[in-house]
Amino acid sequence: MAQFLSEEWLESAAAIREEFKGQGGAPPHKMRMNLVITEAPAEVSEGSIDAHMDTTEGDMQMDTGHLEGPDLTVTLDYVTAKAILVEGNPQAGMQAFMAGKIKVQGDMTKLMAMQSATPDPTAQEIATRLQAITD
Repeated sequence: MAQFLSEEWLESAAAIREEFKGQGGAPPHKMRMNLVITEAPAEVSEGSIDAHMDTTEGDMQMDTGHLEGPDLTVTLDYVTAKAILVEGNPQAGMQAFMAGKIKVQGDMTKLMAMQSATPDPTAQEIATRLQAITD
């Protein structure tokens, strides 16, 4: 098991996504989103973590670094990011947003549309596998 967003975790998560590439249905919404993840543990990052999610190619792509010209940028703390992205806990996201812990710049409707979509069985299996590798 690896700590969320550590180098080891990122490599394992990429391998899982690659294993399932092209097997699931296309994401219901095309979106290019940058993430700024703050308050990461010192053993994961010395500052905030820049990452991105991109569904425009038909699969969910997630990696470090930012995209040029994203539809939106979401800034959130490490604990909330883990709860949403690994644990699949939309309530954590909603509570954090209502408490002002999530900041959104850009087209918020794309984020809301993504959050309301029902994951297909492949996406659910990827989520289960990500949970299994995460400390």
